[in-house]
Amino acid sequence: MKTLTKFIMPLVLSLLAAADAGAQELIANVYGRQTQSLNGKWDAIVDLYDQGRKNKIYLDRKPEGKTDFYEYSFDNGLRLDVPSDWNCQTPELKYYEGTVWYARRFDAPQQAGQRQFLHFGAVSYRCRVYLNGEEIGAHEGGFTPFQIEVTGRLKPEGNFLAVEANNTRTPDAIPAMAFDWWNYGGITRDVMLISVPDTFIEDYFIRLDKDSADRITADVKLSGAAAGTSVGIEIPELNVRETAVTDDKGTASVSFRVKKLERWSPANPKRYRVIVSSDRDRVEERIGFRNIRVEGEDICLNGTPLFLKSVSFHEEIPQRMGRAFSESDAVMLLSEARALGCNMIRLAHYPQNEYIVRLAEQMGFLLWEEIPIWQGIDFANGQTREKAGRMIREMVTRDKNRCALAFWGVANETQPSEARNAFLRHLIGCCREIDDTRLIVAAFDLVRFDRQRQLFVMNDPFIEELDVVAVNKYMGWYHPWPLTPDKAVWDVARGKPLIISEFGGEALYGQHGPADVASSWSEEYQEALYRDNLRMFENIPNLRGVSPWILFDFRSPFRFHPTNQEGWNRKGLVSDQGYRKKAWYLMKAYYDKH
Repeated sequence: MKTLTKFIMPLVLSLLAAADAGAQELIANVYGRQTQSLNGKWDAIVDLYDQGRKNKIYLDRKPEGKTDFYEYSFDNGLRLDVPSDWNCQTPELKYYEGTVWYARRFDAPQQAGQRQFLHFGAVSYRCRVYLNGEEIGAHEGGFTPFQIEVTGRLKPEGNFLAVEANNTRTPDAIPAMAFDWWNYGGITRDVMLISVPDTFIEDYFIRLDKDSADRITADVKLSGAAAGTSVGIEIPELNVRETAVTDDKGTASVSFRVKKLERWSPANPKRYRVIVSSDRDRVEERIGFRNIRVEGEDICLNGTPLFLKSVSFHEEIPQRMGRAFSESDAVMLLSEARALGCNMIRLAHYPQNEYIVRLAEQMGFLLWEEIPIWQGIDFANGQTREKAGRMIREMVTRDKNRCALAFWGVANETQPSEARNAFLRHLIGCCREIDDTRLIVAAFDLVRFDRQRQLFVMNDPFIEELDVVAVNKYMGWYHPWPLTPDKAVWDVARGKPLIISEFGGEALYGQHGPADVASSWSEEYQEALYRDNLRMFENIPNLRGVSPWILFDFRSPFRFHPTNQEGWNRKGLVSDQGYRKKAWYLMKAYYDKH
């Protein structure tokens, strides 16, 4: 057996490595670096039968002799916006799942003493990247960033960059074969060329200690640095100027106390200008400091129990029927959450773009961020588990300096099994290996009514491994009421804080009908359903937050009703055209009282 393992393990590791071939460790705070945007119009070819790689279209060959010809051309054909999904840009690609090739040319003036990286905010779902006719990297995962070093590979003029993007659903993917949102494909977030010094600040994690109101810890990693290199941390407003020295791995750490620190909160989203420097590099951004912890059944922010007034939304602009990708898109989504009276956003069901995360922090929203472990995941597949680990590490690495991030979510609506438990333990370990200051949460849909005890209960021992337990329960929609809401008492996850992470029902905006008939799809029925659920919440003793599903109607091929859905999940408090339904006002009044 040992001999067999000796041969099998290198093979498995090589297969796993190939999934992200050429992608390097993420550079912290890419928007604070010297960058050249590669956004804009890209040439595109729809590769319905996946023939592009075989025909080497990434070489961008042109006919030279009289007998030369090629059955493809990036010139004078389809043009697609980057960033954006391809589904919303042309009717022929509305439902398309498969491969699309993107290409563009760009100049890259040479800079002595600089390293250069191609950075992709996200490509959905898997991709290969080619530069000047050579494959330089690959990535899997439609919602996390990656980058590829291109130092020494660029020409001063006329570089040809091609990206083979594929959004085909597969059983080993994350999410897997079926999920209740649109399978957008394409280069969906910013693309840029990053330039940094030969020895540069690759990463840092600067945070308030979990159990201290005045001690800050800073960990910094330099790329290409020798041991003994000095690193500086400055917070001018707090009169902080600290120095640390790198070890033989290029990492340096320092911990120090500060005076008169204003901690970040939804009521006071205070952030400080922080400067990280070395002898060759300097990066600055704004960072907030806060404490988040569980005390018994309470979630405490800066030592004070907090009730979470949350809502979820997809990374989608419903009026455009496409992926959200810009700062103005973030303003639209978050402004509606602010109007509702929220102090938290559950970013459903995947890491959303940095514009949303950073603006949410600036506006004072706590955040719950998760990777799309949404039903149907092949928990027994070791490669899928490692893939999920990479994705959650990319999420945590990108956003660990955002104090708004309070919760790392590891699962949504999964069924108990030993394979699932081992899978989720692996994800929790991946999070805590990088960051042990946030709370770990998962959402379950396993609450049932025990008729003998006349209580709502849940039996999943895995909740003991979580800091906070969340439950999705659609009383009045998928589940009929077994008794009146005022008598609907819960005995779930006692001893831990509980969040109702999803509840609600569908309504077509402007459709009116009886408040007691679900098939009316009326605003009145949705409003009555919300009123009943809010009454039931009074009977959950350890309830510490609610998050209705969902802020906006969103696109979903799951939803077939020809007149009331038409490819939309209508559970939104706001319609796809931006109109508020009756239930919105009920939820607004509830949040105003809490």
